[in-house]
Amino acid sequence: MTAAARERPAVRHRETRFSMLDQRTISPVFGDTRLPPRFWAKVRIGSVPVYQPDLGPCWEWTAARDRNGYGIFQAGSRADGSNRTVRAHRLAYEMLIRPIPTGLEPDHLCRTPACIKPLHIEPVTHAENNRRGDLWQRRRRHCPRGHPYDEGNTYLNQGRRVCRACWKRPRLELKRKEGASE
Repeated sequence: MTAAARERPAVRHRETRFSMLDQRTISPVFGDTRLPPRFWAKVRIGSVPVYQPDLGPCWEWTAARDRNGYGIFQAGSRADGSNRTVRAHRLAYEMLIRPIPTGLEPDHLCRTPACIKPLHIEPVTHAENNRRGDLWQRRRRHCPRGHPYDEGNTYLNQGRRVCRACWKRPRLELKRKEGASE
């Protein structure tokens, strides 16, 4: 083997994929002028608990959200007919980092749907996004109100864990109110 052949760099087989390291070198800044001021007026820094502290605080979308908790934004102009509804995190990523490649979708590394910080988003396949979401749910040991997910307090409903204590609470309160009114 010649010296020239040994010095040749390795071939990159997956040009469509890019690592988090590439994203961090771009370093988007809050309030960047590539997005309009009315976009930034709807964002608050650091108000959501951080799932991964090394990623820094989330940029929380405070305006309209869809039923899954993702921020939505009206982009474009009504005057020229380019008005459309887009997801805020996708718009922020595509404007501040680069377009999301076809076949990939944004995954929130911070596990906060309302977060629009581009460094908290990584383009992955749909299957990988689902796998990560399931793992995150399985790692949880307590319900949102702090009750433990254990055998006595948990049951499955359509593949999701349900806390018995939280499920019973509204029914017990209703019975108390009915008993007090008699």
